[in-house]
Amino acid sequence: MKKFALLTMVLFAVAVLAPAQMSMAQDKSKRPSPPASAECKFSDGKTIKIDYSSPRAKGRKIFGELVPYGKVWRAGANEATTFVADSAVVVGGKNVPAGSYTIFAVPEADKWTLIISKKTGEWGTDYPGEGEDLARVAMSVSKTGAPVENFSIGFDQAGSKCTLHSALRYFHRGNPQN
Repeated sequence: MKKFALLTMVLFAVAVLAPAQMSMAQDKSKRPSPPASAECKFSDGKTIKIDYSSPRAKGRKIFGELVPYGKVWRAGANEATTFVADSAVVVGGKNVPAGSYTIFAVPEADKWTLIISKKTGEWGTDYPGEGEDLARVAMSVSKTGAPVENFSIGFDQAGSKCTLHSALRYFHRGNPQN
């Protein structure tokens, strides 16, 4: 009888505590690199959106050390960074049909390359290779006035164009998108 009572208590505890643990594990906002997004709405009604996870520098030198120059980087953390266009757009002179894509970057000290990959659904670090690239777009680099702790992606909108930018210790500005 004691074994039955103990087993009943253990099963009850598991039934009560397991959903709470799963709920906490699924709360992505509590991750060290929480989810973030950037969106740009063009004057003609087109919309592009980027969903990513925002890693923190935590005093580390990121580009050139933690993320080596000349190597493909996942442009965020956790799940792969997604780029969704609800209509066809032009990114740095490259035609991008409406759809969902994964973006990566190749950082260099004086320039970056944005990679738009046709393959989606990867966990962040798995670059599928050049065969899946839809486009590669050159991006310029300039320093920020002060160090930036949280990686961010955003858009500057001017008329019918949106300019993609990202920041983590340095400021990276891409080509206009329209």
